[in-house]
Amino acid sequence: MGHFDLQKSRILLHCCCAPCSTAILEWMVNEGLKPGIFFSNANIVPSEEYIKRREELVKYAASFGLEVTDDEYNHAAWLEYVRSKAGAGLTGPERGPRCLACFEFRLMRAAKYAADHGYNVLTTTLASSRWKDLSQVDAAGSLAVKNTDVIWWNKNWRKGGLQERRNFLIKSCALYNQTWCGCEFSSHH
Repeated sequence: MGHFDLQKSRILLHCCCAPCSTAILEWMVNEGLKPGIFFSNANIVPSEEYIKRREELVKYAASFGLEVTDDEYNHAAWLEYVRSKAGAGLTGPERGPRCLACFEFRLMRAAKYAADHGYNVLTTTLASSRWKDLSQVDAAGSLAVKNTDVIWWNKNWRKGGLQERRNFLIKSCALYNQTWCGCEFSSHH
């Protein structure tokens, strides 16, 4: 992670869903930050599930006066990338080769969007989920910003009371909270 001034940075927050975004968005807004929100989740199937998760995030972000930018939904491209990288690990449990490849695909798209739209810092809500391997999220983010002027902010969004706050906000806001990542290979589905 490079050095940057939080208050002077244009931050792009890759968001996977509203539940994972809750405490992060609240914390950022309380710190005086106004992140761009990028919904890049071509892993989610079926499309009805994708739409449901996106709409829940849009509604939650609007409560802070923030807008969500939608990435192109291309599950076929995601599947091709993940198959090419994960090989035999495609159908294993979460935290395996499939998840690393999935994070790479989504965060590379976010980094490109950030670079193309004047953001100098990228971070992700994937680092808030207890189901995700933080070293995989960090590796994917570091890879994503290579050859760009974007700085990868590998903040652990589980610390500092944010995990507990996330759980509270999910319940108090009555958010749709899914129990699997969204892909057809997830063992939680």
